[in-house]
Amino acid sequence: MQLPVEPPVQPMLAKSAAALPTGGSAMPGGWCYEPKWDGFRALVFRDGAEIELQSRSGKDLGRYFPELLDALRDEIAPRCVLDGEIVVPRQVDGMTRLDWEALSARIHPADSRIHLLAAETPAHFIGFDALADGDRALLEGPFADRRQALTALLPGGQWCHLTRSTGDPELAAQWLSTFEGAGLDGVIAKRRDGHYLPGKRDMVKLKHSRDADCVVIGYRIHKSGMGLGSMLLGLYDEAGDLQMVGGAASFTTAARVELLAELEPLRLAEDLVRDGEPSRWNSAADKRWIPIRPERIAEVGYDQMEGAGPGRRFRHAVTFRRWRPDREPSSCTFGQLDVPNRYDLYDVLESR
Repeated sequence: MQLPVEPPVQPMLAKSAAALPTGGSAMPGGWCYEPKWDGFRALVFRDGAEIELQSRSGKDLGRYFPELLDALRDEIAPRCVLDGEIVVPRQVDGMTRLDWEALSARIHPADSRIHLLAAETPAHFIGFDALADGDRALLEGPFADRRQALTALLPGGQWCHLTRSTGDPELAAQWLSTFEGAGLDGVIAKRRDGHYLPGKRDMVKLKHSRDADCVVIGYRIHKSGMGLGSMLLGLYDEAGDLQMVGGAASFTTAARVELLAELEPLRLAEDLVRDGEPSRWNSAADKRWIPIRPERIAEVGYDQMEGAGPGRRFRHAVTFRRWRPDREPSSCTFGQLDVPNRYDLYDVLESR
């Protein structure tokens, strides 16, 4: 493979903000705004028949997405380097949205399983930047020029798509709410005159921010053996059953000790430990947890839910904010959660 930009390359990153930026860039228009895709970040290096699909951490993703390698050969320019996202869509009530669980399941050690899932849940690539066009590196050019190159390198097809983009901050703000129904989790802002800066947080991301009151149903001990590692959270469904919806973690050392002291007295039995779902990313991780009496209420911050009905779960780990002694456990239901607008994935993609 001989390209002007060769792997590995650290992708350019984004820093969080409370509002979309609207100034501070020299080019007319200042900023470009795009939907924030909820998938696996991937850099595509293509030199003829050779294709490398690199993850954000520099690992090879091609083994897990053989069908996508074939699609990239068919649907993008013969020599280029692209930045984008791997996603897996699925049909929900007649509409297409992103499916994180199906995407995560694609990372599997068995070749037979990989090829089965490649047929059952084929992946798509959504491009949002271009690092090289033929023999020309694009990293030091403005994003406005890279976007123009991207539209030619990624003409669009059945499996490879160009992300939508706008210079209108009001439209981008609308996307933040309307596109969530398709499974997206925010908006990205890029400087029109900005260079591609590998590993630097030069983009801006605005994600959904919500809160919920959840029943603490159990906990895990920290891997160090000291204090709380995570607390497991539940909500009551319409039938009155308590359903696990995720967990909160990432506490300071002092907070781990304090939180364990809060929850340990509620332990149901000294020797009762339940098995959790194995981690797809770390098979050695201990997922066992200790159930407690469902009496404590935690207010947590979250960005997005996934799934439907009582099977809904927090998409990412949530942030513990405070205890809510003023709430009754029975009041912690799915009804308190925001329901995103319904929106079809293909309405989010760039129209040609």
